[in-house]
Amino acid sequence: MADSAPASFLTRANAILRKNLTYQKRNIWSNVRLIMIPFYLCICLLCIQALFDSQVNNSVDNQCGCKCIDKTGEGKCEMVCGVQYSSRDQGVFCAFPKPQPWPPLILIPHPQARAADASFTDDDSCRRKNICPVTILLTGNNHSLGATLSNNLLKRSFTMDSSDLFSGVADNLLATTYKGSATNYLDAGIVSDLTMYNIQPRCPPNSNFTFSVGQAPLNFTKEMRCVQGLNLWRNSSREVNHEIFKGYQQGNSDGKISEIVAAYDLLDTDRSNFNVNIWYNATYKGEAENRGNKRNIKLVRVPPLVNLVSNAYLQYLQGAGTKMLFEFVKEMPKQETKLRLDIASLIGSVFFTWVILLLLPVILTSLVYEKQHRLRVIMKMHGLGDGPYWMITYAYFLAISTLYIICLMIFGSAIGLKFFRLNDLSFQFVFYFLYINLQISIAFLVSSAFSKVETASVVAYVYVFGSGLLSLYLFHYRIEDLSFSRGWIFVLELFPGFSLYRGLYELAQYAYEGNLIGKDGMKWKDFSDNAMDEVFYIIIVEWFVALIATYYINKISSSGKHPLFFLKKQKPFKKSPYPQSTSMHRRVSTVSVEMEKLDVIQESEKVKQLMVEPSISHAIVCDHLKKVYPGRDGNPPKKAVRGLSLGVTSSECFGMLGPNGAGKTSFINMMTGLVKPTSGTAFVQGLDICKDMDRIYTSMGVCPQHDLLWETLTGREHLLFYGRLRNLKGSYLNQAVEESLKSVNLLYGGVADKPAGKYSGGMKRRLSVAISLIGSPKVVYMDEPSTGLDPASRMNLWTVIKKAKKHSAIILTTHSMEEAEFLCDRLGIFVNGRLQCIGNPKELKRRYGGSYVLTMTTSSEHENDVEMLVQDVSPNAKKIYHIAGTQKFEIPKEEVRISEVFQAVEKAKRNFKVFAWGLADTTLEDVFIKVAKTAPAFNVFS
Repeated sequence: MADSAPASFLTRANAILRKNLTYQKRNIWSNVRLIMIPFYLCICLLCIQALFDSQVNNSVDNQCGCKCIDKTGEGKCEMVCGVQYSSRDQGVFCAFPKPQPWPPLILIPHPQARAADASFTDDDSCRRKNICPVTILLTGNNHSLGATLSNNLLKRSFTMDSSDLFSGVADNLLATTYKGSATNYLDAGIVSDLTMYNIQPRCPPNSNFTFSVGQAPLNFTKEMRCVQGLNLWRNSSREVNHEIFKGYQQGNSDGKISEIVAAYDLLDTDRSNFNVNIWYNATYKGEAENRGNKRNIKLVRVPPLVNLVSNAYLQYLQGAGTKMLFEFVKEMPKQETKLRLDIASLIGSVFFTWVILLLLPVILTSLVYEKQHRLRVIMKMHGLGDGPYWMITYAYFLAISTLYIICLMIFGSAIGLKFFRLNDLSFQFVFYFLYINLQISIAFLVSSAFSKVETASVVAYVYVFGSGLLSLYLFHYRIEDLSFSRGWIFVLELFPGFSLYRGLYELAQYAYEGNLIGKDGMKWKDFSDNAMDEVFYIIIVEWFVALIATYYINKISSSGKHPLFFLKKQKPFKKSPYPQSTSMHRRVSTVSVEMEKLDVIQESEKVKQLMVEPSISHAIVCDHLKKVYPGRDGNPPKKAVRGLSLGVTSSECFGMLGPNGAGKTSFINMMTGLVKPTSGTAFVQGLDICKDMDRIYTSMGVCPQHDLLWETLTGREHLLFYGRLRNLKGSYLNQAVEESLKSVNLLYGGVADKPAGKYSGGMKRRLSVAISLIGSPKVVYMDEPSTGLDPASRMNLWTVIKKAKKHSAIILTTHSMEEAEFLCDRLGIFVNGRLQCIGNPKELKRRYGGSYVLTMTTSSEHENDVEMLVQDVSPNAKKIYHIAGTQKFEIPKEEVRISEVFQAVEKAKRNFKVFAWGLADTTLEDVFIKVAKTAPAFNVFS
């Protein structure tokens, strides 16, 4: 048995959870195929990495060994092993137990890209002659101090101590136009064929020198050429910034390079305080960002600039003989290494973007499927509120998504992808977990915009693959382009697909760089060192915004509330079942074209009385209910229901008859909460359908016109689910399910445990009736419940419904007069949106059936004889049917007695052959046809 109280929140949540788990069990192979997608993509990445290893990482050109090198350029090669000048690229991979010391160098612009003169004019004659000086700017608070330091910066002459090369070179300012190397094992400024420079205030004649540096086989003879250095004072750092910004020239392969060598801001430096800011050239294309552990190769050119100004200050304090020698730059020793480029991590960001986004179509199509097939509606009509539905559905999809990403991480780690192995797994899991929460919220939000699964599926997959491609070919380059505003990057990350890609991009970069230098990837300590903190905050905020928007839209769409409903003041709950103000404040009715029928007027008066003096005996009370659909395409508004007043008692089955388009379905839709009344209202168990529909659903059963079933759930599982919504538990639930299945002939032959998708139309119809009646709801609406049933099944179903009305008020619509007469205590014939008559079947037949119907079949030549015979019996008889010798006549009862008709027929049989004849009283079908024909085409109503 069911508890007297409605099912609690937890009971309803338990019901839908069990239903979802059963549904999931039926679709287990679909889930297996879904979970295998990450596995296939991880295998694909592993194969790509293996191919890359064989062709690049493990190739002869990318390791330390012996190579055949053409030294002479004559096409004859010679085997060279280890690091040689001719095979210096191996320096990255070969072992260096004793790294080579190199003289420190600063970076200066190419001669064609240096500042033309002190005024930075457009006169570039010195550039064409390659004689422009290298310019150093100075500024600070003390001009005189700046002038002194400026004189001390550059040495007046070049000296070289051949016995101590590094000490001799360190006493001078050496420079190169070649950028720094990724490693100083082989400094590119020294081992290149380009000239090295010695910066002096003035270059005397014959100022070029040649010197040797390094040990075999890495010994080089370098030409040292003098270049003029020019120190210029500027009054403020603003001027320095302006000239540096203006002084950029287009380089060859290096992009924009600065005309200025360096600049010093002496700030508040004095004899007791040394405080300097240094500008240095860091403008090489593609190398401006120092990410994580990535080496910034430009910093190897900065220390000589620091040493230069430091020596100038020491000479200012202690005299010209005081200096700090910067003798050489030397790397740490290292073992032999291999090239370890993790291409799988670099391209993995777009792969894993697709993998995670593929969950969106799965979730979205599932939600739209329930919406398209109105399963969400039918669950709500049987008492499943919004709270349990959204909570369990969210948790259900979250569990599936979490399992999905756990499998992704397990697969990726198991097969050896560095993306998963090097990055902290807990960090990855939190990132994925936050994003799938956002993704579920977005699916809930956008599901309200779709009504068909096909459309939702297409749009979702376009979003998935479009997001991945746009991230790769648009967003990726914006991230790495330092000239692109970081603010716009933030704006782009507000798009969920881009925020996912940005997080995966950062993880991929850390994995790539960690694998390259033999360190770990991203850890929690790196959270604020990159854009991951920004991505986390965006995802969390958008998650909550999407949830709030979903709640708001659901409230608007499901309840028909005003968009600003949360600002409206709620009226206090009234204890009286029916508010008396409903009838007292009704507008004054206009004059009706046709007088109401007496029975309809009496029903309306009864409803008025119930509004004043409520009665618990009436389960349903409709008070002047109206529904008007707005006109479209130039058509006038459609008045579907025109002021219906009706009272239905408990334990009564009320039948609604009427032609198609009469307004029956609109009435049922209003009573079940699918549409809101235009005016008027109705009360179910004392609750207003305009305000308390959620509470009404807990005691209501519905058998819709079209069967709303899950194709993969069995009949038994359907009834178990809806039984739990009716607060049936334990043995009472199982007993009620068994009795329901037995009552509709679905218990035996294994039918109860077959998926509903394999049921015939009649079986689905019987299951829908059983669902509407399980748990003995107080009110049941049945829309043509016996459609498509064979005579035996229909009679059995009628018995079930007749038994159910002992404890339920039932409103039933049907086109079967036999069904209406068998089941209904009262009938109402509905035409043009209004009740035309109301009463029990006998009363209606007596009221509208004042005639006998005589049917006679003869040969064609005796049709006139039959017509004359009937006229003799009843002059006012009317022929209502005539085809192929068969004629029907309607004979007024007050004009004839039954014995007279029999005598007339016997007389006719003696004169001509009568094949068949019959005399019948008026049927309910005759009443229906008569009322439908005589009803006005339209009525004016209040």
